[in-house]
Amino acid sequence: MIQKTRNRIAFFFVVLSSFVICNSSFAQSTDEQLAFQYLQNKEYDKAIVYYEKFFNKRDGIQYYNPYILCLTKLQQFDKAEKVIKKTIKQYPQNLTYIVDLGTLYKDNKENEKGNSEYEKAIKQLLPDQKQIFDLANSFIQLQEWDYAIATYKKGRKILGGFYPFNAEIAEVCSRKGDITGMVDEYLELLEDNNDQLQTVQNGLHPSFGEDKDENKNDIIKTELLKKIQSMPDRTIFSELLIWFFIQEKNFNSAFIQSKALDKRLHEEGDRMMSLGKLAVSNEDYETGAKCFQYLIDKGKENYFYVNARMELLNALYKKVTTKFDYTPTDLQNLEKNFTVTLDELGKGASSAILMKNLAHLQAFFLNKTTEASDILNEAIKLPGINQTLQAECKLELGDIFLMTDQIWDASLLYSQVELDFKHEPIGNEAKFRNAKLSYYNGEFKWAQAQLDVLKAATEKLIANDAMELSLTISDNLKEDGDSLALSMFSRADLMCFRNQLDNSLLTLDSIAKKFPTSSLNDDILLKKYKIKMKQGKFTDAAEQLQKLLDNYSFDILGDDAMFYLAELNEVYLKNPDKAKQLYEELLAKFPGSLYTVEARKRFRRLRGDNAN
Repeated sequence: MIQKTRNRIAFFFVVLSSFVICNSSFAQSTDEQLAFQYLQNKEYDKAIVYYEKFFNKRDGIQYYNPYILCLTKLQQFDKAEKVIKKTIKQYPQNLTYIVDLGTLYKDNKENEKGNSEYEKAIKQLLPDQKQIFDLANSFIQLQEWDYAIATYKKGRKILGGFYPFNAEIAEVCSRKGDITGMVDEYLELLEDNNDQLQTVQNGLHPSFGEDKDENKNDIIKTELLKKIQSMPDRTIFSELLIWFFIQEKNFNSAFIQSKALDKRLHEEGDRMMSLGKLAVSNEDYETGAKCFQYLIDKGKENYFYVNARMELLNALYKKVTTKFDYTPTDLQNLEKNFTVTLDELGKGASSAILMKNLAHLQAFFLNKTTEASDILNEAIKLPGINQTLQAECKLELGDIFLMTDQIWDASLLYSQVELDFKHEPIGNEAKFRNAKLSYYNGEFKWAQAQLDVLKAATEKLIANDAMELSLTISDNLKEDGDSLALSMFSRADLMCFRNQLDNSLLTLDSIAKKFPTSSLNDDILLKKYKIKMKQGKFTDAAEQLQKLLDNYSFDILGDDAMFYLAELNEVYLKNPDKAKQLYEELLAKFPGSLYTVEARKRFRRLRGDNAN
């Protein structure tokens, strides 16, 4: 009851403020300004002197709200009742005055009389849309949700379906906490008009991620499935369910529904192509691959056949090159898939991206550097190839040269791209690779000079990588003669780049033995973690990070190690409790870390936070 009164008070203030501001003639009135000031200061005994006088004037209805407020605050209920009843007689079309009378009774602990007035107001509704909205809004301001819903439903009936009020009822149900009622109203709206799909999507607003409300989402899904079962011919509800699964990032369920809808409507596959790309962009490569394979299975005559072949390879390629859980058979099958697709589609400007990705697979995963170099040279010379893609092929070829110890040739290609694409992202990428090549070569001062320039790059990833490598050099090269340990470390780094992982580990161990007090010790452990990840040895990777935290958590890599260890436990070791503990610890120990925002999101998700 207190909250309802507060809502009404707030409403009176809004009305009165608007009146004072908008009506310039009254704004000039000293009495009115004084009355308003008393009202703001809650000096109701002083304010009522003025508002009673104002109200009793001709056209005094504009002072009704502040006058009634003063009367109720001063507990002059009998007088307030007379004023409201008189106003009801003067303005019988305005049913909100009847609501005011009911509220007065409720404020005076006469709940039955109050409810009776509320019901009377609803019974007197006319087929007038504005009157219906005004009355419903009066109840909404009082948080009388059931009466607001009853008003809308009576309005729906007396308007004969001219305006159904589904969205309005759904909103009130949502505020009331009746999620089932909300969903049912939105689905009924969609049942009557397919054009309202966007309105329904906006109104349902399911929650996901760190603010996920499982109960609400389950109700939405359950009611949708019921509607689909009861009205199987209305595909709009299947569309809505697909949308829901996509919001939930449940791409596999979206695929199942999309496939059924595609078959039922005899579609060409546009829906499936879009879903596949969306799944891949969200790193659900398996579902993306299913979508593209479905389109391929439709046959070569299908409009999306060629694009689906290319997108399928892109999904499988990303799965292998960004994850650590592939097998030798996966690599061989992927290479075969690339070869078959290129043989079918032909090698041209449109398939150059496939040639580039095949070369990367062959060079860095299958140790076929000669074949990779040949196909890149072929791609670079293709007529009509996109210039940026051509530059990417050059960078890839430069990486292969670096891998096969052709340092000069690698630097030449990097420099070409840097020169041709000054002030562009790919130009900065080429500059970074040249700087890293200098680092591998032991030219630390020159490398750091280039890296310091790149730290100001607009591309966040390049800037962060440049900063990280620059810090590695500056932290471990305090004096001119202090370069031997860093030289060994950069060689180990190069071995890792070349996939000579066992040799890289041996070199890192040699540094630790030869320079036991080296400032590189934390860098060595972090590099070992990355190598173990490439090898798919997740438990060993976690051990390296734990050693770093046990001995060097105070150093610059402490937050990196803690975040990586949390992520490793969450994604690969399937230990969410440990991951949650580490994310929380990172937030406490490293509040200024670059990982803070992401760590907080993941911690809340693992904790199972619901929407407020």
